[in-house]
Amino acid sequence: MNKKALATARLVFGIITLGAVTFQLINSIENGRSIANFFSFFTVQSNILAAGLLVAAGTYGLRGGADKQIPYLRGALTLFMTMTGIIYVLLLSGNEVSLQTTIPAVNIILHYITPVVVLLDWLVFPPKKRLNFTWALLWLAYPLLYLVYSLIRGAITGWYPYPFIDPVTSGWVNVIGISLTLAVSTVILTWLLVLRTTLRPRTPLR
Repeated sequence: MNKKALATARLVFGIITLGAVTFQLINSIENGRSIANFFSFFTVQSNILAAGLLVAAGTYGLRGGADKQIPYLRGALTLFMTMTGIIYVLLLSGNEVSLQTTIPAVNIILHYITPVVVLLDWLVFPPKKRLNFTWALLWLAYPLLYLVYSLIRGAITGWYPYPFIDPVTSGWVNVIGISLTLAVSTVILTWLLVLRTTLRPRTPLR
């Protein structure tokens, strides 16, 4: 694949994602929804981070830079975006109002398109460097900190971003059970993402 084409695709999808987040934020403000709550969704955070990396990588590539990689950062964001897509499909689909993704196009972009694009980018164009699984496990720190933040903030404000981490409505047994299940699943997903960097061939760039 042509390097310029790949850089352009990354830049375009990054801009689309940032535009979707911005559009939904404006809509949420106009409808009197909490801005703090909006930025407390894992979906919003992960999409902003992934979009930022896509824009940066695309811009750098279009300026003629080499195919530089920040493999562990890219891997982490791929993990977070894949989690976003999977968790939405399995646990959250149909709850767009409570998730503040009430605009259909925004919901599709943040929960389907960008997660798939980021994952495909990793699978088709993995880093040249082979990653270490032990180091990659550090990626789990962010989801863990996010869970702790959500539980503490929820206890203070009475608002939780997702029903499966709301002990008031779901109960602590369910919250702990689902959290452990997600943790194990995330470890497996991390291993699979790292495994891709040990396999060849890598799609050539011209």
